[in-house]
Amino acid sequence: MLEALRAGREIDRILMADEIEFGPQLSEVVVLADQQAIAVDAVPKRELDRISHTAKHQGVIAIVADPRYSSIEDMLHLAADRDEAPLLVVLDGIQDPHNFGAIARTANAAGAHGVIIPERRSASVSPGAIRASAGALEHVLVAREPNLGRTAKYLKQLGLRLVGLDAEAEFLHTEIDLTAPTAVVVGSEGQGISPQVRKECETLVSIPMFGEVASLNASVSAGVVLYEAVRQRTTKGAASS
Repeated sequence: MLEALRAGREIDRILMADEIEFGPQLSEVVVLADQQAIAVDAVPKRELDRISHTAKHQGVIAIVADPRYSSIEDMLHLAADRDEAPLLVVLDGIQDPHNFGAIARTANAAGAHGVIIPERRSASVSPGAIRASAGALEHVLVAREPNLGRTAKYLKQLGLRLVGLDAEAEFLHTEIDLTAPTAVVVGSEGQGISPQVRKECETLVSIPMFGEVASLNASVSAGVVLYEAVRQRTTKGAASS
């Protein structure tokens, strides 16, 4: 909730347990709510238990409108405003909200310009995902697309290179140029990237594995590749300055 307030997210009102103890974070919640003219109502804890989606409300709940989704164009405008080559993340079949939240958190930390998810068979911007993202989903642009195969083609038309993660790929993630406009495609842990999206990927990359396990968690894999993009882009920037 604190991240939502800091991000200026539209919040209808805030419900707070009437016997809650105030600490620094809760005090900041009250101050920011007052600055943004958001009503803060004290209610019995059992009322919070009743309406909470997660049962882990910690004594305070924000009543907000439905999650707001952005467009791919919004992401490209953000990249242009930052004078950066677009870096997007496409999630193909990531249904676990914790994985989705963790990837969104890393995408935000790595400076990616947005995350694209399908409308069906995918985790969405939910309370659980927001919590797993440590609030990053309040800052990350998320586009929800009806057909990921068509979206992949559209991204290519826009000039982005689709780089898919595949444990069996010939090229390592460090062998691919990630400084150009790029969309990193992450498939589900069980099925991988779907065939219709896979065929649109210009390059498939793998992450070297030296232990007994065959692959990494989807959110970890996404983080490894995103931070390779960060390494390449910061190195290129330093070399050109």
